[in-house]
Amino acid sequence: MDNPRSTLLGWTEQGHLAPEALYPAMAASGALPSRRAWQHFIDQLLLWAGTLFLAASLVFFLAYNWQNLGHYAKFALAEGAVLLALAGVWHQGLERPGGKAALLGASLALGALLALVGQTYQTGADTYELFASWALMLLPWVLLGRSAPLWLLWLMLVNLAIVLYFQLFPGRFLGRLLGAEQQLWLLFAWNTLAQLLWELAARHGISWLRPRWGARLLACASGSMITALAILHVTDWHGTSVLALPVWLLWLAACGWIYRRWQKDLFMLAGAALSLILVVSSFFVDWLSFRNGSGFLLVGLLVIGLSAAAGWWLKRVAAEEAP
Repeated sequence: MDNPRSTLLGWTEQGHLAPEALYPAMAASGALPSRRAWQHFIDQLLLWAGTLFLAASLVFFLAYNWQNLGHYAKFALAEGAVLLALAGVWHQGLERPGGKAALLGASLALGALLALVGQTYQTGADTYELFASWALMLLPWVLLGRSAPLWLLWLMLVNLAIVLYFQLFPGRFLGRLLGAEQQLWLLFAWNTLAQLLWELAARHGISWLRPRWGARLLACASGSMITALAILHVTDWHGTSVLALPVWLLWLAACGWIYRRWQKDLFMLAGAALSLILVVSSFFVDWLSFRNGSGFLLVGLLVIGLSAAAGWWLKRVAAEEAP
C-alpha cells in the first residue's frame, strides 16, 4: 500500500473494513503519526514560529518606542539583532534547522534595519527600492542557506518590489510599457518560472525543496495571477489581451497533467478546479448583468453544480492508486 491512510479509508467506505476497526488498522499500518513524529512537528513549529515572532517583536518595539529612543539606541537594537542572529547561524551551522532559522531571523532583521535607515535619514528612496535592495542584499544568504523559507521570503520580496513599482510609477519607464494587465502577466511569468524551477529541482535530488508547501504557495501566486487575467478578459473582451484565455486554458491543462500524472497533488488540482469555477462564474455574471433575481439564482446554482462536480472529480482522483 503506497498510501495506507487512503487505502484504509477506501476500504471503510466500500464496507470491507468495519468503522470501529479503522483506527486500530491505521495505527498498525503506520498511517497515524507516531509520538516521535509529533515531537518533531512541534519542535519545528515552535522553532520557526518563534523566529518569526522574535523578528516581528523587533519591528513592533521600534515602532512603538520610536519617539522615546534615540538614533543610536534604534540602530543598536536593529544591528544587534542582525549580529545576534548571525552568531546563532555560526554556532548552529547551516546544515541544522536551528542555523537555518537563525539565518531567516537575520534576514528579517536586515529588512528592519534597512527600513530604519530609510526612516531616520529620509534618503528619498521609494518603497519599492527598499524591497528591491533587501532582496539584492539577501541573495547571497539565500544561496548559502539552502532553505525553503529563505527562498520563499526572497521571492516574496521580489513580488512586492514589482507590485510597489507599478503602483508608484504607473506611467514611467517600464510602467509606460507595462500597464495594470501587463503587471499581472509579469507576476504570473515570474511565479510560474519559480514554481517550475522549484519542482524540477525537488525532482532532481534537492531534498530541502521536496516539502510540498513551498511549491503550493508559488502555485497559489501563479494561479491567482492567470485567473485574474482570465476574469479580466471574460468581463472586458475589447480592453484586454486575447492571449489571456488561451494561456489560462494551457495552464489548466498543464496543472491537470502534471499534478495528476507526473506528481500527484490534490491541492494543486483543487486550485485548478477553483480557478475554473471562478472564471466560468465570472463569465455568466457578466453575461447576465443581473437584471432580475433569476440571474442570482442561476449563478448560485452554477457555482453549486461546478463545486459538486469538482469535489466528485477530486474524490475519484484521491481514490486512485498512487503512482
